[in-house]
Amino acid sequence: MRSTPKHPLVPATAKVRNLGILAHVDAGKTTLTERVLFLTGATHKRGEVHDGTTVTDFDPQERDRGITIFAAAVSCAWDGHRINLIDTPGHVDFADEVERSLRVLDGAVVVFDAVAGVEPQSESVWRQADRHRVPRIAFVNKMDRAGADLDAAVASIRTRLGATALAVQLPVGREAGFTGVVDLVRMRALLWPGAERATGAGGACVEGPVPDVLRAEAEARRRALEEAVAELHPGALEEYCAHGALSASALAAALRDLTRDGQAVAVLCGSAYRDRGVEPLLDAVVAYLPSPLDVPPVRSTGTDGPAGTGGDTRDRERPADPAAPFAALVFKVTATETGRLTYVRVYSGTIGKGDTVLDAGAGRTERVARVLRVRADRHFELDRAEAGDIVALVGPKAARTGATLCAPDARLVLEPPPVAAPVVSVAVEARGNGDAERLVQALARLAEEDPSLTVGTDAETGQTVLAGMGELHLEVAIEKIRRAQGLEVVVGRPRVAYRETVEEGVSGLVHRHVKQDGGAGQFAQVVLDVAPLDDGADPAGDGTGFVFRSAVTGGRVPREYVRAVEDGCRDGLAEGPLGGHPVTGLVVTLTDGATHSHDSSELAFRAAGRFALRQALAAARMRLLEPVAEVVVTVPDDAVGAVLGDLAARRGRVRGSVARAGSAVVTATVPLAELFGYATRLRGRTQGRGTFTTRPAGYAPVPAGLTGRSPAR
Repeated sequence: MRSTPKHPLVPATAKVRNLGILAHVDAGKTTLTERVLFLTGATHKRGEVHDGTTVTDFDPQERDRGITIFAAAVSCAWDGHRINLIDTPGHVDFADEVERSLRVLDGAVVVFDAVAGVEPQSESVWRQADRHRVPRIAFVNKMDRAGADLDAAVASIRTRLGATALAVQLPVGREAGFTGVVDLVRMRALLWPGAERATGAGGACVEGPVPDVLRAEAEARRRALEEAVAELHPGALEEYCAHGALSASALAAALRDLTRDGQAVAVLCGSAYRDRGVEPLLDAVVAYLPSPLDVPPVRSTGTDGPAGTGGDTRDRERPADPAAPFAALVFKVTATETGRLTYVRVYSGTIGKGDTVLDAGAGRTERVARVLRVRADRHFELDRAEAGDIVALVGPKAARTGATLCAPDARLVLEPPPVAAPVVSVAVEARGNGDAERLVQALARLAEEDPSLTVGTDAETGQTVLAGMGELHLEVAIEKIRRAQGLEVVVGRPRVAYRETVEEGVSGLVHRHVKQDGGAGQFAQVVLDVAPLDDGADPAGDGTGFVFRSAVTGGRVPREYVRAVEDGCRDGLAEGPLGGHPVTGLVVTLTDGATHSHDSSELAFRAAGRFALRQALAAARMRLLEPVAEVVVTVPDDAVGAVLGDLAARRGRVRGSVARAGSAVVTATVPLAELFGYATRLRGRTQGRGTFTTRPAGYAPVPAGLTGRSPAR
């Protein structure tokens, strides 16, 4: 921490807005965050990504690479409201940072490029926000660029995201002549005359009447906005039918309701780099996005947890009330030079210096030494934090990401953010003979800070294996060890996480589990059918691609033993017969079985389920699956042929190509194993002018004869 000056107490919960900035990489999230901090008085100088002077991208790797890697929390004030803002990464390799942030946010601003519209990763983060039911408003950025088109961006939001996008602004001027917006809600012009970045100073926002040249278009768009809102909002429809129009206050109230219910998305526009459009965006955040009081109370997951930690928690909930018992969720843990910081969203109650809290999942108590207001790598000390706030705690030594901290006498367990399964791994070892123990500690610290990184040992080679979400994810992690710990690390060749699936199943497989070694024995007999699961199906929604069914009749297998068979089958999914890879995409049906009056037990039937599934998989026809990615490559027109040929050599399947102002945007599906080293190859084939982005696209069968093939270079 650089400084810890005293800071005012947390404002009333109704005056708090917890929001994230979401977007595709290079859409302008960090620049927008910098302008928000400057306009709200949180900083006194605009930071720039290209200069490495931004507040939120404070990590040396972020400044070197010019991208956001770690979600950074900042806090500022606008119009009497406290805004807790998280600038999230836009690269697909760091999607888990976005996931953990969305878990604790009440709203979001999704930033779109005015030229590109909806891009692959902006679609991905939108779907993440859908899963968390986070209300959103959209900001179409870079309206000053050549080819910028607000209507095209809004159309792409509607078609690609399926959202009801309602443009509440009309741009004044086009491309380099963009100078302001017309506010269609209040029918006024907001202009930024003299906001020239070349001078290093942005002009103040000037309010005025709608320009005559735009009045007819503005009135037509206002009318269309009223009609669209009236179709969605009963109260607005009533006023519209009664008066033939909506007042500014009625329109704003309806937009607020539609946004908070997730029925519509208000779309604003501007140019963050040139300081245009940020003030009305902040006004929209305050007006449309929910406060902690507007979201439902958090509920317990119903997990009892360790014995002696407060008993059953089912059907308990906590409102966003400072007077309620304390409950908070840990969404991020970082190690700094001065100690460990535990970032929490406070859902209910109050937390202050010296308080003792319970880690509900682990059943241990922790003492809070300090409560800090966060501004990226700067922190300001608070006396206490109340329901609805996002703060960092100093003191907890063992609380992990996803842990619930609560009052010791009022235990609650909140649902943790999900963690995606790693898809790429590398073997790592210390170069120096005496550094092995330091490397183990450094890797453990990495995994603690980032749950999407996993550390394990290769059973065949004994090597330490680091697994993550992509090549860049692992590269950043290794570089962090090198810089922070001063360790020289030897890194092996990247490997992808294969899966196995059933191509043709088996029926009527009988397995009898009998074990007698003195005392009570074990007996269980099961009969299984194993079949492929329909493509893309995942009825359980748990990502395993596994469905278990019971067709046993006459009570031949008691219900508790049926559950044990299912648990055993899930155990058997860990290793398939082709290469020990996890198994997915299958339906297992228990059709019959037998029990013993004395020797049958849940343990015996679980073992029977595990061994029976392994036996069935060995008899079935299996297929190896590999992870594939959707790749979007932007290249100059004269390099399209070379890029298409290279994608074909990497077993890529081109899905489409769109021409765009002297360049082409090619979309293809490519096996992840073939993308290692692709950035270097693309730069070479396009003289450094080509760029690409990727996002996971599931798994696909490995063609016969290609198992174990080295990735293309």
